[in-house]
Amino acid sequence: MQRAIRVGLIGFGTIGTGVVKLLKRNREQIRDRVGVPVDLVRIADIDTKRDRGVRLAKGVLVGDARKVLDDPSIDIVIELMGGTGLARRFMLEAFKAKKDVVTANKALLAHHGDEIFAQAEKSLVEIGYEASVGGGIPIIRTLREALGGDRHQAVFGIVNGTTNYILSRMSQEGGDFQTVLAEAQADGLAEADPSFDVDGVDAAHKLTLLIQLAFGRKIGFDDVSTEGIRKITQDDIAFAAEFGFVLKHLAVAVRHGDRIEARVHPAMVPRDHALGGINGALNAIVLQSEALESSMYVGLGAGMMPTATAVVGDLMEIARNRLHGCRGRVAPLGFPVASLVKAKPIAAADAEGTYYLRMQVADKPGALSHITGAMGRAGVSIASMVQRGQKRRGSATVVFRTHRANHRALNKAVTAIDKLATVRGKSVVLRIEESLSG
Repeated sequence: MQRAIRVGLIGFGTIGTGVVKLLKRNREQIRDRVGVPVDLVRIADIDTKRDRGVRLAKGVLVGDARKVLDDPSIDIVIELMGGTGLARRFMLEAFKAKKDVVTANKALLAHHGDEIFAQAEKSLVEIGYEASVGGGIPIIRTLREALGGDRHQAVFGIVNGTTNYILSRMSQEGGDFQTVLAEAQADGLAEADPSFDVDGVDAAHKLTLLIQLAFGRKIGFDDVSTEGIRKITQDDIAFAAEFGFVLKHLAVAVRHGDRIEARVHPAMVPRDHALGGINGALNAIVLQSEALESSMYVGLGAGMMPTATAVVGDLMEIARNRLHGCRGRVAPLGFPVASLVKAKPIAAADAEGTYYLRMQVADKPGALSHITGAMGRAGVSIASMVQRGQKRRGSATVVFRTHRANHRALNKAVTAIDKLATVRGKSVVLRIEESLSG
């Protein structure tokens, strides 16, 4: 048996720093649980000068990733550099050198997962990627192993901590989107460039992975209908509360036979639904399964230490498998990549749901009849309407709730409405998720 597992880390940013802290802090516990020491022997990062608040032995931190990849004594590579270019190349090189890999790179796996997982299988090595979805929530291990014998019909939830934090703050304390975003950035809870988070890209990357794990089906990242939270205002939050809802940014995937409906968007969720109480930076993922029925997994979905916890958990699992000669015991997806079925996505326009529409309407005779007429001609049925007094001079805020409607028909109605001379600005459209289980 090996006397130690030797580890190399590529990428010494926030998550990498957390991993180093956790490995140092819990060194004895990790050694006792794995059976031998797990030694971090090399860290590669282009910035070798910045103080991360971690003391390292001389020569451990280097500026060249090749000193990790080309070192034959290193057993496992932790990739935390991000991106889909160099990270992809380094990961494939590590596999060919018979090194196992741990990563948190959801973008790389969403775009190149087929290639990455197939090469890991071919090279008879392992890839751990628990940290790529849900931070410290063990959802990937749950889907690959604990619930591997069940059939799942839907997976949905809150998978981005930044958007949930912003919407929670807006709901609980007031303030507009830009103000709360700026405060989140100042507190280190949002990136300097928050686009991936607030525009829904990060959540769509994660949903792409969850679909493969839950359904054994693959759709392209571009097939996930994706919308962010920039358009949400205090008007929407107030109306949601009045109707008994809270606003959440959701990732939703539903299996319809051999087709997959996949979407990321803000939505009104019933206040008393389990997801309605998920606030701050928490994530929550709900599975709808045939045998288990509904189950929910909650925890901190981002941040240094929650994500580092998932990385170190994968590291320990792979270290044990190496020691006992059972690498590849569980395939990267929980089943051979060759078994992954390419599914036909349901186009966003073909999906159905109930909707909230908010618009600013001029106080003129016939204005409302023109709007309801446009909805009727498009085949969208109105469930209820609320009108509030003049917010701006000569206009009022009007909100409609629809009955179940086809999204294509709704888009047709909204396009016609926004062209009306009596409607000022663009209408805001949000899904109402009244039928969520869990």
